[in-house]
Amino acid sequence: MKPNFKNLFLFALFVNGFLFSQRIESENITVNILQEPIYPAELQNRNYSVTVNSTYNITKEDVLKKSKEDFEKQLDTYNINIEAAKNEYQGKLDSFDMEVKKLTDKYKTESDQFNKLSTIEKLAVTTGPPTLKLPVRPELHLRPVPKYYEPDLRNALIVDNKVLESQINIDGLSKSGKYLEILVDIDRTKFQDNAGKTFANQPTHILVKQNGVVKLDKIYFNEFEQVSSSPSNEVNLSSLENQFLQKIINKINSVLNENFGYQAKNTFIKLETVKNKGDYDDLEKASMYVATNLRKLQAKPDYEPNKAAMENMQKGINIWKDILAKIDYKDKKALLNEKIASYVYMNMIRLNLALGNKKEAEKYLNDMQEHLVNIKLSYDQERELNNLETTIYK
Repeated sequence: MKPNFKNLFLFALFVNGFLFSQRIESENITVNILQEPIYPAELQNRNYSVTVNSTYNITKEDVLKKSKEDFEKQLDTYNINIEAAKNEYQGKLDSFDMEVKKLTDKYKTESDQFNKLSTIEKLAVTTGPPTLKLPVRPELHLRPVPKYYEPDLRNALIVDNKVLESQINIDGLSKSGKYLEILVDIDRTKFQDNAGKTFANQPTHILVKQNGVVKLDKIYFNEFEQVSSSPSNEVNLSSLENQFLQKIINKINSVLNENFGYQAKNTFIKLETVKNKGDYDDLEKASMYVATNLRKLQAKPDYEPNKAAMENMQKGINIWKDILAKIDYKDKKALLNEKIASYVYMNMIRLNLALGNKKEAEKYLNDMQEHLVNIKLSYDQERELNNLETTIYK
């Protein structure tokens, strides 16, 4: 029996492809970490003070007083509109009476002329005898008198500087000292209409000194942004201002915590590893170092076991770094080919983002992008990489 060279050739291709294929597996790991700030402080110095300067000094009584004043204006406008509507109605009524008299007189004249005709002449009139058609009598439609309702204080802007100061908080720090001095200046909200929509801005200046040294000096919300898809005369501006002010407070807290706070963060990270036994034992060992020690992390300040976990995790990171330096991007059949590079790079970017190291994540993102001409990414990988890039630069 002659050998089937075609089958042997296909079998060789299959074996060759199997030998050089990498089986990549992934797992999601829950991580509890304490997000370190950009500007850390020693434990004994983690305290701060907040001073807010703004034009807000509005009480419940102020809101009720303004509501009643607005109602009185509404009532005055209503009375003016009612008087104008009555005058307009009287004018239409006078015109109606004149038109009725005119049409009635015309009908009477035409009827008299028709009745004087002979029977034969009447039959010759194709339009028949005259008819009286009167217009519809105008009606007066008046809107009901406005009623006064107590304002919904949940939507009212009841706030002063002390209230605003109480809403500013930094995780891991206490309001018991002045190692960190925070000064916030908030302008009043300005509204403007554009293309039938309402836009607002509210310049907010944040100045922070850490032990007397300026660490943050920046103005936010200087640009107008859309706050409603309706024009300003159709929306509750007090409610919108309240919402916009809350957005500003949230932003202030976010900025301060990112720069100075110690934030407990629960997240998960996807880690990938190659499972081919023998050829990739080092890579599997790297994943074990990283995964095991990620699970050990606790979101506690100055927690000693965290230091040991980070040191052991670094062993796995060092293996990944060594592997990336050995990648053969030209040979897809190489043990350390572009497929290995892609999953290691993605691991490094995900890991650094999860640990709050955006600069390090950006470094590996840039390195990976340098090699993308030789790396074939799947659709899911491309989408995830775009999401990771967005997270890095937002």
